[in-house]
Amino acid sequence: MDHLITLLNNSKNVLVATHAAPDGDAIGSLIAMSLALIGMQKRVVLYNESPIPAVYRFLPLVHHVTAHIESIAAYDTAVILDCGDIQRVGDAASLIERIPEIVNIDHHLTNTRFGACQLVDVQACACTEILWRLFKRMNVEFTRDLATCIYTGILTDTGSFRFSNTNRTTFEICEDMVACGVDPYQVAQCVYGTYSLGRIKLLNLALDSIEISENGKVSLMTMTCEMLAETGTQPEDADGLINYARRIQDVRMAVMIQEQLNGCAGRKSGAEQRHPYHISLRSDGSVDVAAIAASFGGGGHRSAAGFSMDSTLPEIKEKILRIAESVA
Repeated sequence: MDHLITLLNNSKNVLVATHAAPDGDAIGSLIAMSLALIGMQKRVVLYNESPIPAVYRFLPLVHHVTAHIESIAAYDTAVILDCGDIQRVGDAASLIERIPEIVNIDHHLTNTRFGACQLVDVQACACTEILWRLFKRMNVEFTRDLATCIYTGILTDTGSFRFSNTNRTTFEICEDMVACGVDPYQVAQCVYGTYSLGRIKLLNLALDSIEISENGKVSLMTMTCEMLAETGTQPEDADGLINYARRIQDVRMAVMIQEQLNGCAGRKSGAEQRHPYHISLRSDGSVDVAAIAASFGGGGHRSAAGFSMDSTLPEIKEKILRIAESVA
């Protein structure tokens, strides 16, 4: 950690990035790190290739997040957050890798240990937990804005303190952040309290798509470009919908097969056409979905993981249902 602190202190122009299709921990980490660096008088650019989900747009600096990198030569340091592999940042990964100093801060078991400077803690409940420890060590001031980002990351990555990664430290950090001015009710209302009509319609279609494996242990939910178009929604509106499939009685693993928008433009219709898909996996803890994702080139945690592939919908379902046979 001391080497990382020295590196950040010596940096001048920093690109801060997190994974595509960001969740609450990714966005909370992105903004928290940026706020800390701005407080250190660094020039900071926040990068994410995907639109920020509407439920997280209450966070500070969110409108400063850009999907474009003007000149990679402008940066001396890149801080990559909540990414098991630098490729998770998306199409700009090869460009970002050219930045002289790459910092890897993450909590995924499948982290590839990319970058010359790494701060990886697989026991942390969220990437924002790691940042909380780092900022404490650096004597960073926990303003209300910074504390809200840390709290939001932990709240969402623990499933509102329902997931198995919730522990005593989780609540200690949240108590600390509340003491710094976080309003838990306001955060919960923003993240969970309000949905657009389009998202409700999308949820209806997603629930209708659910299939259950023959042994009843695996549920499959499908999200297609047509469903997004019909409801007037964006991919980020599907965030969290997989949890409905995971909560079905006797289900041990839920799968969300989500067609990627970059495979929709100008394509031929039909389920037999090959398109890019992202497959999200969630389990009740009895199934190591990180290992399953890793076998397809992805990664994550034991209870939450994912991978991407170019395939047809029937082929993906066949692969998943074959795996389902081994789920007890």
